[in-house]
Amino acid sequence: MAEAGMGFLEQLKSYIVWSWTYLWTVWFFIVLFLVYILRVPLKINDNLSTVSMFLNTLTPKFYVALTGTSSLISGLILIFEWWYFRKYGTSFIEQVSVSHLRPLLGGVDNNSSNNSNSSNGDSDSNRQSVSECKVWRNPLNLFRGAEYNRYTWVTGREPLTYYDMNLSAQDHQTFFTCDSDHLRPADAIMQKAWRERNPQARISAAHEALEINECATAYILLAEEEATTIAEAEKLFKQALKAGDGCYRRSQQLQHHGSQYEAQHRRDTNVLVYIKRRLAMCARRLGRTREAVKMMRDLMKEFPLLSMFNIHENLLEALLELQAYADVQAVLAKYDDISLPKSATICYTAALLKARAVSDKFSPEAASRRGLSTAEMNAVEAIHRAVEFNPHVPKYLLEMKSLILPPEHILKRGDSEAIAYAFFHLAHWKRVEGALNLLHCTWEGTFRMIPYPLEKGHLFYPYPICTETADRELLPSFHEVSVYPKKELPFFILFTAGLCSFTAMLALLTHQFPELMGVFAKAFLSTLFAPLNFVMEKVESILPSSLWHQLTRI
Repeated sequence: MAEAGMGFLEQLKSYIVWSWTYLWTVWFFIVLFLVYILRVPLKINDNLSTVSMFLNTLTPKFYVALTGTSSLISGLILIFEWWYFRKYGTSFIEQVSVSHLRPLLGGVDNNSSNNSNSSNGDSDSNRQSVSECKVWRNPLNLFRGAEYNRYTWVTGREPLTYYDMNLSAQDHQTFFTCDSDHLRPADAIMQKAWRERNPQARISAAHEALEINECATAYILLAEEEATTIAEAEKLFKQALKAGDGCYRRSQQLQHHGSQYEAQHRRDTNVLVYIKRRLAMCARRLGRTREAVKMMRDLMKEFPLLSMFNIHENLLEALLELQAYADVQAVLAKYDDISLPKSATICYTAALLKARAVSDKFSPEAASRRGLSTAEMNAVEAIHRAVEFNPHVPKYLLEMKSLILPPEHILKRGDSEAIAYAFFHLAHWKRVEGALNLLHCTWEGTFRMIPYPLEKGHLFYPYPICTETADRELLPSFHEVSVYPKKELPFFILFTAGLCSFTAMLALLTHQFPELMGVFAKAFLSTLFAPLNFVMEKVESILPSSLWHQLTRI
């Protein structure tokens, strides 16, 4: 089905190109005939002789103006096509042709039964595409006040996009609010605060809520957005923990009294887990890594079902910092399962552990002479698996692309996930001797293993086509988004560039060598009209002259 689809698209592109060429040719002949033939009600031979006389009287300046104007128009179309391709990743002419001309030309399936049979498959593929392009909360996201805002103060650049912050606001409303908040004044204020777009208004609302009582979510907001250092954020989170733990215990006792209490308990659970996770991240930022590991382990034991926060990825990063590779392997054994969703952290950490066993002695020259050992083959296969899952990561690990601050949300298998992973794990790869060298020698071999077309996939589902669009909304405008697979220039950009260059060259040659180019132009036009003259003479010899006389009058 994928091969048939690719073949159909290729045929459609060829048909569109042929259609545009045909339309321009027909337009040229129609204008020529209407202006110089049908205006004069004479015989065909007289008309053709009139056209020939007109062409013979054209001066070189006319040809210079004609080719120069054609080159200018082609250049303007080329500039617009290139700008549209850089911004939207597709050709404007091709998009319009497929969207509007294809239905007019009957480019729909003729067999309705095929449509009905394929509807289920199409819906399944659409659901798969939506699930693959789902945006996830970044488990290692930075603190907005202590880290993101400090970057803005120093550089004057905004590291977060409006789309990313809007997703965070939606997450906060989902995790930190419930339907019964209007019954408690402080929670009612915070419910409005999470919807507020202005950061200062949110901070003022949090202070207003704290004047009423000890509100855990108010402390969370101040720790995230008002605290200018990690130490200040940790202090506020400890106050939030004290308030949140009390609310959690009270709602835990009342959760079975009705749906309202159950929703409140679910909200208090989310608040408590979030606070403890951020406290562990504060400890990790402040260098207390062992304390952070203990807090994460305790949190995963206390709330084993809350996998939405992906705390195991925080734990993996902290264990790698401690170089506790046996513990890292134990965590991977639990979460690197075929039934569980994958991530760049899972795949690349597994590759790092296998590369660690052989990277210190790995040599490309020696490997090419004697072949790869079993351990080296396992390491290379693990790297290929990781690169297939997210092909954007190696360029950041090998420092072929500059890193930026990771966004608050990531798209799995996208550039945003690659930035988030490399931002925290580049140091761990550098710490393992030879790991980056092994990655440098083997990562590009992955693309020889992935079948073409990419819709087939290899070890994972086919690479989604929506990653570029989502990453452009998640990542700031000053970052050059990594795109996979690399898109080739559309045909119409190449065609317009060739047309522009050709007509510009003709204009230059006509201006420099007017007599010679005039001879060539006349010879070309004579050759072009020779078949038409031959056909017209044959038609005129067969049909009565009176009939042609009446047709020319019409």
